[in-house]
Amino acid sequence: MKPLLLIDIDGPLNPYAALARPTAPEGYTLHRMRPTGWKEGVALPVLLSTGHGQELRALARRYELVWATTWMDEANEWVGPRIGLPPLPYIDWPAVPVVPADGTYWKTRPVVDYADGRPFAWIDDEISGLDTAWVAAHHPGRALLRRIDPWVGLTRADFEALAGWVA
Repeated sequence: MKPLLLIDIDGPLNPYAALARPTAPEGYTLHRMRPTGWKEGVALPVLLSTGHGQELRALARRYELVWATTWMDEANEWVGPRIGLPPLPYIDWPAVPVVPADGTYWKTRPVVDYADGRPFAWIDDEISGLDTAWVAAHHPGRALLRRIDPWVGLTRADFEALAGWVA
């Protein structure tokens, strides 16, 4: 069984902080979207790179790709097709996220529960050292937690790290 690659959208695939700049980063295209909860007003601006889709499809030979995003199944409608990904399974987050008192990210425990002992790599812009330590103490399998800068999104170094970890 392949290790999981758990993919957040906002930060890794959509470097949303870069929207503060006057032009989109090189290789990104601005899309306007209306996922659930974004029905009124200006459409949600989302920066995406088809290059990320190519890189992720290459990693799919060694990983099982899974959305680990609050977009949940809507990632398959709004994001996946725009970067060339097929429909992917997704983590079904709790309706009301539980924010742990220990400072770990609210996604960390559900990610470990979803992995259910399987090795996994997780890319997200809100991962911290507390999350890495918590996973190391509570997950029996191998895990790579990689924080992605939301100003930059996924880079060549991130894809190389993911490929190297699974090798």
